[in-house]
Amino acid sequence: MLPLPPVRCPMPSLPEPDRERMLGQVEELLRDVLTDLEPEPGDVRRGVPGRPRILPGLCLWAGLVVCVLRGFTSQLSVWRLVSQVGLWFYPRALVTDQAVYDRLGSGGTAVLERLFGQLSALLRARLAPYAETTLAPFATEVAALDESTLDAVARTLPALRAVPNGDARLLPGKLTGLFDLRRQQWRAVEHQADPHQNEKVAARGMLDRLPAWSLVLADLGYFGFAWFDALTDRHFWWISRLRKKTSFTVIHAFYDDGTTFDGLVWLGAHRADRAKHAVRLVSFRVGQTTFRYLTNVTDPRVLPIVEIARLYARRWDIEVAFLLIKRHLNLHLLWSAKDGIILQQVWAVLIIAQLLQALRLEIAGRAGVDPFDVSLALLVQYLPHFAATGQDPVACFIERGRAAGFIRPSTRTRIQAPAIPRDQFIWPPPDLVLVRTPRYAHRKTRPRTTTSAVA
Repeated sequence: MLPLPPVRCPMPSLPEPDRERMLGQVEELLRDVLTDLEPEPGDVRRGVPGRPRILPGLCLWAGLVVCVLRGFTSQLSVWRLVSQVGLWFYPRALVTDQAVYDRLGSGGTAVLERLFGQLSALLRARLAPYAETTLAPFATEVAALDESTLDAVARTLPALRAVPNGDARLLPGKLTGLFDLRRQQWRAVEHQADPHQNEKVAARGMLDRLPAWSLVLADLGYFGFAWFDALTDRHFWWISRLRKKTSFTVIHAFYDDGTTFDGLVWLGAHRADRAKHAVRLVSFRVGQTTFRYLTNVTDPRVLPIVEIARLYARRWDIEVAFLLIKRHLNLHLLWSAKDGIILQQVWAVLIIAQLLQALRLEIAGRAGVDPFDVSLALLVQYLPHFAATGQDPVACFIERGRAAGFIRPSTRTRIQAPAIPRDQFIWPPPDLVLVRTPRYAHRKTRPRTTTSAVA
């Protein structure tokens, strides 16, 4: 059997989309969602008697998102925008900076989370022609699961001024994310209040956001026999690296030439800790390095070794997505030490990140290149400049991309792995037992406190 080609999205040739129509859709969605979700006394649009609000909710929340998009770094920027410049069809609102602070402080995140979900649904439909459907075609969806700790807050509140630098009390929690690898979009995000909570505590709840038979990719922080069995019992596919010193027993070898192994194993050779389901272990050497992976896709014809290695390497996509929101979109520069304001900033950044990721995928699709050949950092930097001058940013990136370095060969590692001909596999007997009574070495985990949104 010939080696499989690199996993790459088929890039269809589509007519030039109407960018103004797309931006209009997004803006219309923004207005509709925010207008619908903020009933307050004195809101004349709902026929409630009373004095109309000086600063409508639509202007406030849209102003927050716009300020994050423009790279502003404080709540004061929101006040300046709505009071000195005005937004959309709204005139300048004659309000004090404290009034804006108070509205943001009491506003919560429900409006922004709802907007994130509805915007994500709109983008999911738009990105359908560019989705990387050749990625693990046996799976319903392909998602990477991971967490990222938010940066420490400034000690501006009286209760925090005596807290030393580096203290965990300055950490405002962490984000648990489920990232759609085919569409390069956040599928679900949760905020965990405890930055030290074990990853697997929130992980099982995140599975509710995926359809059955999706493929889940996660790093060694999620490694555990109970976790693997839970994924299999709930009808999810998964791939993981093998943690060092993990005991296992080989029960069948599909292929073994001394340097490359593909077979079925029981995880846990000791009675006190053993998995329920037999899994597939693959091992191969590249140079002086040996790579070992586990998966519950037990048929090597469905998922060859080379594809296991390539798929697991795509777990890095979620790391890049976290880098976008934390560094390129300045989530590391938190506007406040108050939890509510921090979470508002988080959701505003996620809304912008969804749009940027969607634009990158569309640029790649129309340019006929891999999405990772499109520089996300340069997209963040130059997109506002093109838009401000009335130019179509996507068209500019496609037209000038290669000359300007917006589109360049990706520096991501090229995965190497052996391709084994099918006629060299030894198939197991049909009565081979693949399920047994499990026993898990339980470890304590911390309870979860979350806020979440689903795309």
